[in-house]
Amino acid sequence: MKLTVIGGTGRIGSRVVRKLAAAGHEAVPASMSTGVDVITGEGLDRALAGAQVVIDLANSPTFDEASVDFFRISMRNLLDAGEKAGVGHQVVLSIVGVDQVPGLDYYRAKSLQEDLLRLGPTPYSIVRATQFFEFMDAVLSWTSDDDTVRLPATPIQPMAAADVVDAVVEVATGAPLGGVRNVAGPEVFRLDDLGRLTLAARRDIRTVVTDDTAGMFADVPGDVLTAGPDARLAATHYRDWLEKHESTP
Repeated sequence: MKLTVIGGTGRIGSRVVRKLAAAGHEAVPASMSTGVDVITGEGLDRALAGAQVVIDLANSPTFDEASVDFFRISMRNLLDAGEKAGVGHQVVLSIVGVDQVPGLDYYRAKSLQEDLLRLGPTPYSIVRATQFFEFMDAVLSWTSDDDTVRLPATPIQPMAAADVVDAVVEVATGAPLGGVRNVAGPEVFRLDDLGRLTLAARRDIRTVVTDDTAGMFADVPGDVLTAGPDARLAATHYRDWLEKHESTP
């Protein structure tokens, strides 16, 4: 099978390409570095030629209101180019609970992307994943100083990027879902508690202060970022991942 991976040189995309290739598929990475621009459309026809599946892992360069235009334009360009190329399956990676957080520009943008995909001409699948373990560094940096890290008590159910890759590959190499597959980590944490756990593993002496007004996740209502009973739960636990990650030179 030939699959074109949009954003195929990024954190998730490069791993998806490798995993597909290891399984014997022809995986074509497409990104700005390979001459493909999802906003202008440059290089899309070439990248999608002969592909049965397109996996869209491209991400907006910002998380603000500009992300709405990014996902609207890129999704339309991919749908148009895919229809022209005869692509039979369009796959998008999205976020668990994305349509329940209208207060965040980025989540509204991803929700719009999903809507455009559903209304498009091609059979589709949406993989909604929870927050990645690997993003915890960024979360800790948003509202921190030399002594404290302020985090809300927002419930999240994070998962390893490697498990996200597995989910994307499984869906992309199967029949189109015509809907959503939710995937999540095996445990639910409060974000402030996850911060404490992370700092303790790193012997970081800063104090985590619970502040329900701090950072992007302060705008998340209730437990909408945790998976429901229909979700596929990944095997990797955060404590195990953290121990391995922190012990790696």
